[in-house]
Amino acid sequence: MGRRIRVATVITRLAAGAGGVALRGALALDPDRFAVTVVTGAAALFPGRSPRPGILSGEAALAAAPEGDLLARAAAAGLAVRRIPALLPQPAPVADALAFAALVRLLDGVDVLHTHCAKAGVLGRAAGYRHGVPRIVHTLHGLPFHDDQPAWRRLAYRRIERRLGRRTDAFLAVGAAVRQAAIRHRIAAPSRIRTIWPAVDPASAPGDRATARQALGLPPDVPVVGTVGRIDTQKAPLDWVDALAASGPSSWGVWVGDGPLRGALRERIARRGLTDRVRLVGHREDVPALLPAFDVFALASRYEGMPCVLVEAMRAGVPVVATAVDAVPELVVPEVTGLLVPPGRPELLGRAAGRLLADRGTAGRLAAVAATRVDDRYDPAALGEILTATYLGSPGDGPVTRPWPDADDLAVS
Repeated sequence: MGRRIRVATVITRLAAGAGGVALRGALALDPDRFAVTVVTGAAALFPGRSPRPGILSGEAALAAAPEGDLLARAAAAGLAVRRIPALLPQPAPVADALAFAALVRLLDGVDVLHTHCAKAGVLGRAAGYRHGVPRIVHTLHGLPFHDDQPAWRRLAYRRIERRLGRRTDAFLAVGAAVRQAAIRHRIAAPSRIRTIWPAVDPASAPGDRATARQALGLPPDVPVVGTVGRIDTQKAPLDWVDALAASGPSSWGVWVGDGPLRGALRERIARRGLTDRVRLVGHREDVPALLPAFDVFALASRYEGMPCVLVEAMRAGVPVVATAVDAVPELVVPEVTGLLVPPGRPELLGRAAGRLLADRGTAGRLAAVAATRVDDRYDPAALGEILTATYLGSPGDGPVTRPWPDADDLAVS
């Protein structure tokens, strides 16, 4: 057997949907053919302290991990693990410079660099190009610019992505809508980007309704509108509360997950008089086992790629209502596999949820069709096959020859 192909998988947060997809993809690779190192950042590991330089490995990389971090799972599966304390999700010039320097050092001897998400995608690909990594791959779980941002920030992020696109050999886009948007914004050439689907763990079989409700402290017969996700701006938690209030006078709500807007979410719940009927359960590792407690899964997001949790909800037989953002309509087909509403219209999201709570026949029909659509495209093995082909040269064959930057990089569109 020849030398294994050395792969560095770099992601800012190895957690939640994107982190789960990155890890499941790495684990799906043939270990006799690929030697994978998973590299992640510190997230909120060192709040209020100066950014730390360097690279942590082994037990040091696993110590004091943030909630939901999957690096220990990667290590337990036999992957090499590294943590860069200065790799943070928010803009931080000093930390970013330290993270970039660490990545350049870490990439020594790497054959394939695979980056995920915005910050790791920027610093990782720039470091990979600086170091001369033979093949650079980037997964777009969504675009880093969106309508909720100021115009100047959207323009700056689009320019950065275009420049980095000249130094990226192959792109993977989670959902066809994300691929199309990347092509439309001239981030990726059509020949260098292909669509993938969010890989979910097929071993995570859903639990049963009674057990799930008991675990969440819910009465057995109340109507429940639930969701799963990080409590942050992207997931529109305040819209979700307003939608819950509009779904019916007796509806209960469950939010699985945590995040920086938890306090604001609690305040909105209290203001709407829902404190006694909402459960904020925080981060949980057993999400598939909890999903059957929901009568309706409601996604209020302002922007998304293609959330893994929608696939998991459909697999669990839970009817879905969601906002029609990015790649979500590829999963939630109106009146076929669920119901869609525009983002930022919580009253419409609430009415859609209320309709499914009241009409269990329609809810059951949509859930049954949705479950049949969750096929083997969403299994890690399918993602592993795509990663293998991509790492070996398809899509994106050939060297990157366009200079960086060039006149097109500076054009405003």
